[in-house]
Amino acid sequence: METYEAIRTMLAVRQYQDRPIAPDIVHRIVEAARLTGSSRNGQPWHFIVVQDRGRLQQLGSLARTGPYTAQSALAIVVAVERSSPYGLSDASRAIQSMMLTAWEQGIGSNWAGFANLDEVATYLEIPADYQVIAVIPFGYPVNRIGKGKKNRKPLNEVAHKERWGQPFA
Repeated sequence: METYEAIRTMLAVRQYQDRPIAPDIVHRIVEAARLTGSSRNGQPWHFIVVQDRGRLQQLGSLARTGPYTAQSALAIVVAVERSSPYGLSDASRAIQSMMLTAWEQGIGSNWAGFANLDEVATYLEIPADYQVIAVIPFGYPVNRIGKGKKNRKPLNEVAHKERWGQPFA
């Protein structure tokens, strides 16, 4: 799948089949995060790969905006160095890399949580100098999706040319 096609068609997935993800694909998803560019090459991130069913269920109860994590085949918890001024930006890039890599393989995902993930950090024994910014569940979608039908504002409402207010398209 071409990159643009993946971006055009990727949608949030919150319902997953009861089907494992092959280890080589899991490795590829995590490797995509690791290889993502980072400001000043600081790489202020850590990725906790969770596949145990009991742990996934617990994460589903702790990530208030992502109870569907409990039914996923895999979740990756993303933590960043609290002291890094670029941590949130760098980790967000890595999360997008993981999600697009998974989508290319027919695996859906969604960003669960963003705040109030201290209980996740405690549960996974993440050191206090790291902040959990996301729980990303992954799995094969129950429903066939990805036809590129997104509810987005028209390009001429969000893109400008040379200065604000000058139509781009």
